[in-house]
Amino acid sequence: MSEQAPVIEMTGVSKVFLTDEVETHALAGVDLRVERGEYVAVSGPSGCGKSTLLSIMGLLDSPTEGYYALNARDVSDLKHSERARIRNREIGFIFQAFNLIGDLTVYENVELPLTYRGMPSSERRKAALEALERVEMSHRLKHYPSQLSGGQQQRVAVARALGGSPSILLADEPTGNLDSKNGEAVMALLGELHQEGSTICMVTHDPRYSRHSGREIHLFDGAIVDPAHMDDGAHSELVPQ
Repeated sequence: MSEQAPVIEMTGVSKVFLTDEVETHALAGVDLRVERGEYVAVSGPSGCGKSTLLSIMGLLDSPTEGYYALNARDVSDLKHSERARIRNREIGFIFQAFNLIGDLTVYENVELPLTYRGMPSSERRKAALEALERVEMSHRLKHYPSQLSGGQQQRVAVARALGGSPSILLADEPTGNLDSKNGEAVMALLGELHQEGSTICMVTHDPRYSRHSGREIHLFDGAIVDPAHMDDGAHSELVPQ
């Protein structure tokens, strides 16, 4: 184990959604630890709780029960404003649908989250340009998302996530809207970022891409399971690799 506190530490995390008096158990007693510099893939069938888990990691949602600490800080009782501040400073999000703003240029999309920090203009420009250079998109600064391919848009989305030097990158099906060639290119980029020291937690349903990670976590019916036992219905916690 690392001597440093883990970036993510969850104990007994459960999430129940109540709709029309029906309880949906999205997560059930998840114990998870992600060390600094790790590359973890969360896989499992549709509806198993992958995106819910990532939303809780990214402070977009809160668990119904359980303990969650981000960078050794218990986040359970934080106000919305403080959660938003931590998201902006410590978490980089990469979404399946890119989520770029269509009427902003590539450069402006990457710079925008840094503006919310109150970062001086010169620092914002340096950070945005460096992030775009890392994803090999600095030659497209003045282009708009509609002028880019899907693979290029995802590279810009990765640059936006990187711009603020976050503690962790959270990627939700980052190849889901890409063809196989662009998907492999984005996975290669994430692999390079991991080699450079980035901590990454990625949700994917595609085993081709989960193999790029250093450790794979399998979710089934909201619980972490050993895939060897999934066929006989026996659920047991997956031992970290």
